Amino acid sequence: MTISAEMNGMRDLINRLPKAELHVHIEGTLEPDLMFQLGARNGYQLPYRTVDDVKAAYRFTDLQSFLDIYYRGAAVLRTPDDFYELMSAYLRRAAADGVRHAEIFFDPQTHTERGVGFPVFMEGLRGAIADAAHLGISADLIMCFLRHMSGEQALETLNEAEPHLDGVIGVGLDSSEQGRPPHLFEEAYAGAREMGLRTVAHAGEEGPADYVVSALDDLGAERIDHGIRSLEDSELVQRLKVEQIPLTVCPLSNVALRVVDDLTSHPLRSMLDMGLQISINSDDPAYFGGYVGDNYAQLADILGFGVEELADLARMSITSSFLAEDRKIELIDELGAVVADGPA
Repeated sequence: MTISAEMNGMRDLINRLPKAELHVHIEGTLEPDLMFQLGARNGYQLPYRTVDDVKAAYRFTDLQSFLDIYYRGAAVLRTPDDFYELMSAYLRRAAADGVRHAEIFFDPQTHTERGVGFPVFMEGLRGAIADAAHLGISADLIMCFLRHMSGEQALETLNEAEPHLDGVIGVGLDSSEQGRPPHLFEEAYAGAREMGLRTVAHAGEEGPADYVVSALDDLGAERIDHGIRSLEDSELVQRLKVEQIPLTVCPLSNVALRVVDDLTSHPLRSMLDMGLQISINSDDPAYFGGYVGDNYAQLADILGFGVEELADLARMSITSSFLAEDRKIELIDELGAVVADGPA
């Protein structure tokens, strides 16, 4: 068997492993082709002439350089149909990668700031999720507050969202991390918990380990998105291990945004060796060159992860989700059966 055939067999296995994706921004799944289609349909002039020009712009030096392009792209989203097509495209791709459940971030303020209201994007997102059930994938929504905006604006967004929370299971915190500690959003998170919403937060990507501590203590975050800089604080690492607080790690995103130099220098294996609860996710796959299956495949190809290690990551993605326990058990049983069958 040639190396390429071996990798083809591994990729087939990866696609058959039932898994959850817990860290993906729906606006970050906007592929250049769809971006141009929606821009033309809505009469929005993008600052790029061709799809190739868009792809050429995807050379990021840090998180902010990505966000500048990300928000430009999101401006093409104007109607319920636009959001429906965006969500449908992601769910088809995720289902093909073996994702059986996704907990998907969306950024209301990115849209409300330009006059696109909750009824518009919620109709499209929810409709696509309902229509994708035949693909064998379920999905819930996590509403994120933009941390480059104020805590007061986050609370206003939460209150505006209250009549539109069907299908929304939690709140999150994303956008520019540096200089924007989690405690600034304490009031909005308290309000979200009163509404019965689950809580997650981006922390420890570009920001320090202290931001992870703040997300846990000040926001009551049940899951940390990224969190790789937690390793700078040994006490925090021990806490994450003992309490088995999930970290949603995004390897290819970390490389694309220069959080790490390359995949071989990623701390993922060290984090696993420390007994941390890790899931593998795609973050903003249209911009970072890989959906969740691509992330798993790169771990196998470049870092030498074997079947059992990949299956363990898939298992942790399921246990880290907000699914009901009986559904988690079903998926883990299914995972065991796939592993027993082995690669093709």
